[in-house]
Amino acid sequence: MESSCNRVAANGGLAGFAVLQLKFIWNIQDEKMKKSDAKQGPPASELISKRIAELGDWRGESLRRMRNLVKEADPEVVEEWKWRGTPVWSHDGILCTGESYKKVVKLTFAKGASLKDPARLFNSSPDGNVRRAIDIHEGEEVDASAFVALVRQAVALNISCKSKPSKRKG
Repeated sequence: MESSCNRVAANGGLAGFAVLQLKFIWNIQDEKMKKSDAKQGPPASELISKRIAELGDWRGESLRRMRNLVKEADPEVVEEWKWRGTPVWSHDGILCTGESYKKVVKLTFAKGASLKDPARLFNSSPDGNVRRAIDIHEGEEVDASAFVALVRQAVALNISCKSKPSKRKG
């Protein structure tokens, strides 16, 4: 049975190539951020808390709630601050990002297309080959137990992808 990690890439064509490019770019960005984060600035958790406080409205409250749910789902989650101000939660790779815009808080799952979403939380980017997102608008509340289950699936997927050696043609 083929893993979700390599399913799209194994199909070949432009979609497979795009996935490989994304993995490559994210790995390079991760390495650059690890090097630069080690040299400067406050810890990511502090920067995320500061962003939540600065928002000071429903967006800050939504981001705070979702952050707490991510930590509940995975107590070993790593908080990161990437791409000049985006909260990122990782465990053996990116789980999701937490972006805040004027009218929406967006949680983008890096491998969301490979996750089962029976509660239909994903309401943005539904046709993407790799990512899926949850947009939260003012007054909306995401089902906590369904979100925790989604994060736990993402963790399990990342762990399974990391533990399987890549198959290379030689």
